[in-house]
Amino acid sequence: MSTLDATRAELALIVLYLNKAEARDKICRAIQYGSKFISNGKPGTAQNVDKSTSLARKVFRLFKFVNDLHGLISPVPQGIPLPLVLLGKSKNALLSTFLFLDQIVWLGRTGIYKNKERTELIGRISLFCWMGSSFCTTLVELGELGRLSKSMKNLEKNLKNSDKYQNEEYRAKLQKSNERTLALVKAGMDIVVAVGLLQLAPKKVTPRVTGALGFATSLISCYQLLPSPPKSKVN
Repeated sequence: MSTLDATRAELALIVLYLNKAEARDKICRAIQYGSKFISNGKPGTAQNVDKSTSLARKVFRLFKFVNDLHGLISPVPQGIPLPLVLLGKSKNALLSTFLFLDQIVWLGRTGIYKNKERTELIGRISLFCWMGSSFCTTLVELGELGRLSKSMKNLEKNLKNSDKYQNEEYRAKLQKSNERTLALVKAGMDIVVAVGLLQLAPKKVTPRVTGALGFATSLISCYQLLPSPPKSKVN
């Protein structure tokens, strides 16, 4: 492959990535929380960027609550324990509620919905829903990691006389385990971000801590949305 062909392929991946509304939302989220970290809650240019980007992001999430509403009513794969099913459905319900209420907050902050006090109340309720969904996600990922670990140990016993890293099934499970570990870390940090946004522990979770963790989880989300590079053909 020539240098020009390689460049075209890389640019095609970038275009594919940026065409995703979710990817643009997470890039804006990184800008938002990076600005929050810089401002540390103090008036200035960084805080203005934080507020304006937060408002702009809400447009990317218009009607996004339908996704988790669909997940809520969709059947679950067989073999998943009931507690994990209930936690997963709770996460869908809470996240869908958060995204729906967030639309009302957007209407309030743009001036279409005039009741400012109710807008602030709805905003807090929506953040509690997001915190709850992050907590459910944390428990789901812990449960799934436990199931994966057990499955990998059983597979290791069957592969004791061979290199497990050469086994395709084992490598797939290992990759899935890494992905779930990253999702667990992200969900755990998002809980702290929600605590910061709700100001439930203002002395410990300051705007700078909230900004730093929010920026980190935004980068994780951007990484999770990266498209897989095309597999090279083997002659």
